[in-house]
Amino acid sequence: MQIVIFEAEDWECPGFNSMQPEHDVRCTPEILDARTAGQYASAEAISTFIYSSLDMAVLEQLPRLKLISTRSTGFDHIDLEYCSEHGITVCNVPDYGQNTVAEHVFGLLLTISHRLYEAIDRTRRGDFSPKGLQGFDLAHKTFGVIGTGDIGLCVIRIAKGFDMRVIAHDIKPNREAAEKIGFEYVDMEQLLSESDVISLHVPGNKHTYHLLSNDEFDKMKDGAVVINTARGSIVDIQAMIRALAEGKLAGAGLDVLSEEPVIREEAELLRSVYQRKHNLESLLADHVVLRLRNVVVTPHSAFNTKEAVERIIKVTVDNIQAYTRGNPQNVVSEP
Repeated sequence: MQIVIFEAEDWECPGFNSMQPEHDVRCTPEILDARTAGQYASAEAISTFIYSSLDMAVLEQLPRLKLISTRSTGFDHIDLEYCSEHGITVCNVPDYGQNTVAEHVFGLLLTISHRLYEAIDRTRRGDFSPKGLQGFDLAHKTFGVIGTGDIGLCVIRIAKGFDMRVIAHDIKPNREAAEKIGFEYVDMEQLLSESDVISLHVPGNKHTYHLLSNDEFDKMKDGAVVINTARGSIVDIQAMIRALAEGKLAGAGLDVLSEEPVIREEAELLRSVYQRKHNLESLLADHVVLRLRNVVVTPHSAFNTKEAVERIIKVTVDNIQAYTRGNPQNVVSEP
């Protein structure tokens, strides 16, 4: 089978090359998109990461494709309807780093609560004055979690370790976990109005698009903090900027942005602006939020620890090999 691994760093390639010589494996640092797809028309299986967009414009250029093994838990970047209609199986990595992402949540939160970015910047300039750097304790604050899957539950366990009161909202409450860990499920309005910190852990889809928008920010407690390590589309970035400007939000920690893949490369940004493929207002808002002092933004790196990436590689290789043996695993869509 001809297999192409996209968005691969050099150190990752030996793990994927372990499938040779049984398969013809090619690793490339390239992103798979409509501009590059034609070069890989002979690929029978592909694996992409977080920046490739597998829509119809890309997939129709891969006529021999039978398997997509995404190196992510989310699969909202893949046109599943096209895959189902054209005999393409899609697999994901459902469990690789719940603790990894959860730890990043608190890295973002502590950076905000202890004003770490400003403090580090100040001391590097030789200024050791603590004036203006007063933060806030996490202990005894109310921590609201939207989405209580594996990552959400790991975040809750850590929050309990900080002696925080935890409330949560999920369309499918895990009552057993709530009793065991010690948190309470509430409706969305109560979570918004009572939480000092809100952390998002839901997938990106049509049901969660702009889950937090103007109405939701208006219902939040004054001075709340929002942490998003899930998907950029979950937050209406323009509404968030308004909430930050008006003081409704005291701060935000973001590992994802709504137009993040476009911002990543300036050339792609210019092309997309010309072609009007993206929401230009959201693009502008993303650029604004990057420069706000009370917002901490990281480059979709919550997953990025050595251990988590090694787990991703192993599961991806296992997914591909399982498919070739006629027993696909971790399937999210099949013909």
